[in-house]
Amino acid sequence: MPEKRRNELYLFFAVIVAVNLAAGFSEGLFSNYFKDVYHTDGFQRGLIELPREMPGVITFFLISAMSFLGDITIAIFAQGIAAFGLMVLGLVTPSFGVMLVFLFINSLGMHIYMPLRDSIGMSLAEPEQIGKRMGQFGGTSYAVLTVAGLTVFFLFRFGVFRFASQTKWPFVIAAIFYLCAMLMMIKLKLKTGQIRGKREKPKLIFRKEYKFYYLLAIVFGVQKQVMLVFGPWVLIETLNQRVDVIVMLGIMASTLGMFFMPQLGRWIDRFGVKKLLYADAISFIFVYLCYGVLSHGFNAGILARVGLPLILTCALFIIDRLSSQMGIIRVIYLKSIALMPSDVTPTLSLAMMMDHIVSIIVGVSGGLLWVTFGSHYIFYAVAALSLVNLAVAILVKEPRKVEVRL
Repeated sequence: MPEKRRNELYLFFAVIVAVNLAAGFSEGLFSNYFKDVYHTDGFQRGLIELPREMPGVITFFLISAMSFLGDITIAIFAQGIAAFGLMVLGLVTPSFGVMLVFLFINSLGMHIYMPLRDSIGMSLAEPEQIGKRMGQFGGTSYAVLTVAGLTVFFLFRFGVFRFASQTKWPFVIAAIFYLCAMLMMIKLKLKTGQIRGKREKPKLIFRKEYKFYYLLAIVFGVQKQVMLVFGPWVLIETLNQRVDVIVMLGIMASTLGMFFMPQLGRWIDRFGVKKLLYADAISFIFVYLCYGVLSHGFNAGILARVGLPLILTCALFIIDRLSSQMGIIRVIYLKSIALMPSDVTPTLSLAMMMDHIVSIIVGVSGGLLWVTFGSHYIFYAVAALSLVNLAVAILVKEPRKVEVRL
């Protein structure tokens, strides 16, 4: 590997470390933050997803408007926005409405970065090792999340971190890590120059050749929302688990992910995308069907809220987190079917817009369904919808091997 490419890869790994340290000190804590500070119920928890997910709807248009700057420059901008939103939430405890504004700002930065992360990562990887590198990026993310999770767990457990305090130190620390990521992205830009990131202003690309990818993105919008909101809410609202338990489960998922993600990347290179799409579909169907059965048992009073049923719910939480990271299969699938390299970033952004429109609908309607009929109906519906993933796995042809041209 050329020395220049190696240095760029190391720097991007450093960015991944900083971003995931920030995520470890913030993202997994939001549900408990909403519950402990603002005393939200299931319906309000769903409504909160409107400002959290709306940035995903407008991301394509923002990236399109700023495309003359290049991917890396836009990513620098995104880290700064994410840091600002979290810093405000960490330093003050605003009213509920004002909190939603800064939650939106933080989420905007995170969502702008998401499609750029995959695009930049694949552009830096060697053409013959795309799956391997994407797996390594994911494995590194999980390793860092494990370290961050352990730190947060012990600091909450021993009372150093408390949402009852005026300063929410986890959010302040997370904002600092986002700023570190921004500085390293600036250094990466200086090393790579504008050639790799700069491109013509992308247009709204909607090609029939990408129909299966769009479909997978839409269904994932539903699955993601359930994984991020309603899965943890079963533990928090139904089973009364506190922040240290949720953090510890995140640690377990991250620890497993350290080994799972690199292996997943190798499986993609070895077995191909089509076979892994089958695995992706089956994992989601299994997880949400089991979530539905357990939630139904809790709501009907058939299952105890301690002991084995609680352990099984915690296990599903962990498996669900791992299943959601199989998204790299969809990203590599898109790369393998792209008619031209310039289609990848705008198509990732468009898919993000699609899945977030669905996420907003699911967040609001799911919260209403939760308080009106019961949480189990949400999980049964998503398990049934996940059959679409299985249908796509059956219908798609084995894509060509991915090749990235810098």
